[in-house]
Amino acid sequence: MKYGSLILEKKEYVYLKRILNISGYAENHEIQKCLMKLSEELRTAHIADEEEMPKDVIRFNSIVTVAFNNGIEKTVQLVIPTNKDVKNNKISVLTPMGSALIGYSQEDAIIWNFPNGTQQITVKEVKQHETFSDMDIVI
Repeated sequence: MKYGSLILEKKEYVYLKRILNISGYAENHEIQKCLMKLSEELRTAHIADEEEMPKDVIRFNSIVTVAFNNGIEKTVQLVIPTNKDVKNNKISVLTPMGSALIGYSQEDAIIWNFPNGTQQITVKEVKQHETFSDMDIVI
C-alpha cells in the first residue's frame, strides 16, 4: 500500500461510517463480508482535510482503472449509493468492488474477497472528478 493505510477525506469518512452503520443489515452475505472488511480497514485509516488529500487516492466520484490478475482492465467511477448506475460504470461504495477501492491509491495492489472468490486487483489510474466536498449530500 503506497501510503501505508487507507486515506479518506474527513467528510467522506463521516459519510461512509454513517452509510456503513445503516447498511449493516444487507441481506446478501457476501456483501456483508465486504462491508465488514471495509469497516475494519477504516479503523486504521488516515483521515485528512480536503487540502491534504493526495490526488491519486480513490474517493467518492473518482474514476478508477483497475487491472485483474487475468489481464482484464475495467474503468469505473466510485459513487455514493444513490448515484450508482451500472450501465454507465458508476459503482456504489457499498458493492464489493466499491468497498475494495475506497481509500486506496494508484499503483496499490488490493487483495479482496469478492463474491466469486479472493482476487487481486491493481489500481492502474485514478482521476478525480467532482469531489464529495463539492456535493450537497445528506443522509
